[in-house]
Amino acid sequence: MDVRDELMEGRLAIPRLGRVIEMNRAHPPYAVLDPSGAEVEPVTTYLRDLALGDSSPLTCRSYGYGMLRWFRLLWLLGIGWEQATESEVAVLTGWLRSAANPQRLRRRANAAAAGTVNLRTGKGSLPAGYAPRTINHALTVISGFYEFHAHQGHGPVVNPVPSSAQRRRALGHRSPLEPMPVVGRARLRQRVPDRPPRSIPDRLWDELFAAMTCDRDRALLEVFVSSGARAEELLGITIGDIDWSGQRIYVITKGTRAREAVPVSPQGLFRLALYLDAAGTPADGEPVWRVRRGSERPLTYWALRRVMQRANALLGTNWSLHDLRHTAAYRMANGGKLTLPEVQTIMRHADIQTTNRYLAVHVEELFDKLTEHYATPRPARHFPAGYAAADIEVVFGG
Repeated sequence: MDVRDELMEGRLAIPRLGRVIEMNRAHPPYAVLDPSGAEVEPVTTYLRDLALGDSSPLTCRSYGYGMLRWFRLLWLLGIGWEQATESEVAVLTGWLRSAANPQRLRRRANAAAAGTVNLRTGKGSLPAGYAPRTINHALTVISGFYEFHAHQGHGPVVNPVPSSAQRRRALGHRSPLEPMPVVGRARLRQRVPDRPPRSIPDRLWDELFAAMTCDRDRALLEVFVSSGARAEELLGITIGDIDWSGQRIYVITKGTRAREAVPVSPQGLFRLALYLDAAGTPADGEPVWRVRRGSERPLTYWALRRVMQRANALLGTNWSLHDLRHTAAYRMANGGKLTLPEVQTIMRHADIQTTNRYLAVHVEELFDKLTEHYATPRPARHFPAGYAAADIEVVFGG
C-alpha cells in the first residue's frame, strides 16, 4: 500500500522530527527547528507576523506546534512546502482522524478508558484520537501560513487548504448580536458537535468542596465559582489585585490581556483571608497562590490540575478546572437575579450568544421531576351516571 494511504488509515506514524523551542526574543517568542536543529525560516516569518499582530505568546506556541506537525509530514513525503497541494492536506486530515493521540495515553492503571462516560458526572473522557476541533485548528494554522506567504509573494498561488466562500460571505458582515448562521463546511473540515456547557450540580459541588483538604484549595474553589475567572487568570493575581472592600479581584483577561475587575462573593473572600492568615502574605508583585510543600514558589496550573485529579479519584468523577467557570456562569444565568448582558459582562464573553448557551436545561436537573412523573399513577377514567356500560365500551373501547 502507498505511504499516503498508510498515513491516512493511521497505520503509519509521522516521525517525531524537529521541535518547538522558546526563544529569547519577543517576535516571535517561539521557533520551529528542523531535524538538524536549524530554524525553519518560513515558519519563523509567519510566527513573527502573528506576534507583531499582538497575538499572545501561547498562540504563537500553539501555531508553532501546528506548523511542526505539517512540516513533519512534508519531510516524510519528501515535498517542499512551496509544492504542497490539497492532496497533502488531505493526507494530514486522514492521519489526524485515524491516528492515536499520544496526549491521550492513560498511564495510571485505574484511569478511565478513552471515550468512556463517567456515570456520576455524565461527562465523557477524551477519545483516543484527535478531536474534531484539533483537526480544524490544524487546518486553520496551515491555511494562515500559506495565506501569509501568498501575500508576501511566496509559495503556491492557490492555498492548499480548501475554504468555504459561503462561510466568508455569511460571516463577513455579521453583527455579534445576530445568531450564528448555518453555513456549509469547507472540504476536509470536521463536524463539531454543539454541546451545552456542563456545570457541576449542587449536590456534586458539595462533595467536591468537601474533598478539598486545605484552606488554599477551598478558597480557590469559592473564588472560582463566584468570579467565573479562568484558571490561568486566577493563578496570576497578587495582593495588589484584591479589592477587599469592593469585593472584587483584578485579573489579566485571556485574549485581550486587559486588566479587568471580576466580582468575588463574601464567602470567597472569607476563605481567601483564612488561607492568607495561615500561609502568610506574599511579597508585593508575587502571586497569592503558593505551593504547600517544598521550596517557596507560586502554584502552577499543572499543580492545581493535580489537586482536581486527586479529588476526582476520591469521588469517582472527572471534573476539570474549566467546569468551575461553567458552573459560575450557569448559576449566574439561571439564578434569576442577573440579566443575560450582566452575566456576559462578568464572564467577559465577546459574544452574547456564548452567554446564552448557559440558559440550556440540564438533564440532571430533570431527574427529580421525572421520578415524580413516573411515580404518578395514571388517572382513572370516569363517565357521568346514566350511561350504560355496554354503550361506553362500544364508543370508547374496553
